[in-house]
Amino acid sequence: MAVADELRADGAEVSFLGTRERIEVDLVPSAGYELDFIKARGIDRGSPLRAAVAAAEAAGAVGTALRVLWRRRPDVVVGGGGFVAGPAGLAAVLAGIPLILTEADSHLGLTNRLLARRARRVCLAFPIAGREGERYPVTGRPVPRAVLGADRAGARARFGIAAGARCLLVIGGSQGARSINECAIAALAERGGRDFDIVHVAGRRDFDELEQRLAAAPHNERYTLLAYESDLGDCLAACDLVLGRSGGSIFELTAAGRPAVLVPYPHAAAGHQESNAAWMAEAGAAIVIRDEELGADRLVEEVDGLIHDDERLAAMAAASAGLAKPDAARRIADEVLAAVRS
Repeated sequence: MAVADELRADGAEVSFLGTRERIEVDLVPSAGYELDFIKARGIDRGSPLRAAVAAAEAAGAVGTALRVLWRRRPDVVVGGGGFVAGPAGLAAVLAGIPLILTEADSHLGLTNRLLARRARRVCLAFPIAGREGERYPVTGRPVPRAVLGADRAGARARFGIAAGARCLLVIGGSQGARSINECAIAALAERGGRDFDIVHVAGRRDFDELEQRLAAAPHNERYTLLAYESDLGDCLAACDLVLGRSGGSIFELTAAGRPAVLVPYPHAAAGHQESNAAWMAEAGAAIVIRDEELGADRLVEEVDGLIHDDERLAAMAAASAGLAKPDAARRIADEVLAAVRS
């Protein structure tokens, strides 16, 4: 979406390809872009039968994607990895349309590995060993403009946070990181009151259960629970410290210059969340808690030890900002436009 906004600002026409079952069905039209659909799903490596069904759907989706490309007549196709980008990227190759890929993680996912040799550029969020040279520019990962331009005073007013108060942002993700969601409620609302505000974006899956627990908790007066935010701009602007996973959203944390307590998802492909967390931790921008070590006592210890330590918090915030690549969307857009001109 951030790359699309840059391209549209340059006068380009942009449309999206997605599925009817995922979040793009709401996000893309609300941003003013047209959306075409294919039928595709992720490959379940733990189930040969479901993997075979997904592969068959992907093969059929190539034909659907080709029909969309014939109708749209694009000058270039951009793939963001994942199961929609596979059929779309292969359709672009078959149709002779220039292909630009983006990779948000610290390794190439399956789709990008399969398509990389056919792409004009593979724009990397991180340097990846063995993927160097002109074909693999390290652009960083695009972040929404709302993150880059959010106003702290306005964001704090939205959440009712006093000017001098400290605030923790808990990110459970669009669907929900259950271990983080449950631990945050238990540690910060049920067990004891904290002297800072909490904004918790729980995700839709766990929201109803967490809302009931928070309503019954004895220390909920400074706790704001949200199901979903289309972007994290206000949330990041309002907070001083973040608790969350270490997927692609870490680039939003760095763009906002926020320190973090990261709990990598232990089952992420190729352990990329652990690599992402290590990238921030090695720079001094985060501390890392393994998912199996996360508990109320550990969470309180780490958060309380950070959020009122002005010197340490400032040093971590500076380290986080130092990792940021706020021009990532612009750089990828320039690669896309160069592919059109070549």
